[in-house]
Amino acid sequence: MDRVYFDSAATTQLREEVVDKMTSVLRENYGNPSSTHSYGRSSKSLIEQARKTVAKILNVNASEIVFTSGGTEADNLALNSAVRDLGVERIITSRIEHHAVLYTVSQLKECFDVEIEYVGLDDLGNIDLDDLEVRLKASDKKTLVSLMHVNNEIGNKIDLKKTAELVKSYNALFHSDTVQSIGHFNLDLKEIPVDFTAVSAHKFHGPKGAGFAFIRKNSGLKPLIFGGEQERGHRAGTEGVHNIVGLEEALKLAYVNLDEEKEYITSLKKYFIDRLKQEIPGVKFNGTCEDFEKSTYTLINVCLPVSEEKALMLLFQLDLKGIACSKGSACQSGSDKGSHVLNAFLAEEDLAKPSLRFSFSRYNTKEEIDYVVETLKDFIND
Repeated sequence: MDRVYFDSAATTQLREEVVDKMTSVLRENYGNPSSTHSYGRSSKSLIEQARKTVAKILNVNASEIVFTSGGTEADNLALNSAVRDLGVERIITSRIEHHAVLYTVSQLKECFDVEIEYVGLDDLGNIDLDDLEVRLKASDKKTLVSLMHVNNEIGNKIDLKKTAELVKSYNALFHSDTVQSIGHFNLDLKEIPVDFTAVSAHKFHGPKGAGFAFIRKNSGLKPLIFGGEQERGHRAGTEGVHNIVGLEEALKLAYVNLDEEKEYITSLKKYFIDRLKQEIPGVKFNGTCEDFEKSTYTLINVCLPVSEEKALMLLFQLDLKGIACSKGSACQSGSDKGSHVLNAFLAEEDLAKPSLRFSFSRYNTKEEIDYVVETLKDFIND
């Protein structure tokens, strides 16, 4: 095979329908959405229709959806404004969050002297909810909890509703990075008492540079970016109409096809796990990715029985064979530090071995899995 793409947790292939929709908007709807003439009104109506579509899927009010450039901006908006505008003095998070959260809270500690606490993890990288409750009880300071729904490296999934209810029972704010889950799981945000979430379109076959924040009504959050009154004053700057429409189309199609595609992708994940167990003795699966109830169906994180010296060449050799996968999150490529997620809970023995993330989409096949497994087997046995 010339090229095999198993890195959909990093970014996904655009659906053809999304490309067509975006191309049409680029050609025909080029008016500035803030302009009052017909060209501007046409663009504005597309944005507001997209907002309604997103809100309906998540069962929230359209006014609670703020379009952004992606998940990182949405995370920054919620966390920065919570400290700056809502009086948050303490943030409880985990050491396996995306860097969009971890680096932001570190900056908030430095600039605003916010107290940062890290909730405990078990030996599979799961959030210890008992420890979270102890921490929530321990202080009267205004607190925000930030825990991602689905981990982008190991696929561990928290019970979002249970976690949100626990957090709210102590009158704390709850933020969740849902970048790896919205578009792949049904989330009713009217039933789940989360205050803020972050979403990226390119994780569900939409365009890069497009996302949104869900901001619970009457939260009091103020903008991160100042200027015009776009996005109801939450986010200044002329909106990328084509990107927002692309996001809408991708999200709509993700949920129209959710059951069928989830079943198909789940079968690929199961097949991949079974083939690895059959062909590579000593293979391990990091986190809970082998447990289909406790992890996302969209990825696996595999610890391979390869020496440290040989491991240095593994990704290079896979790339030569046309196989795209990831050592960690794509946001860390080029880093020599290894995965902060795996470092948070793996034993030293397993940290010395190479771990790879393979993530799937509707475009993958079992034939591709066979090719990857045979390539890994040949590399290990060489």
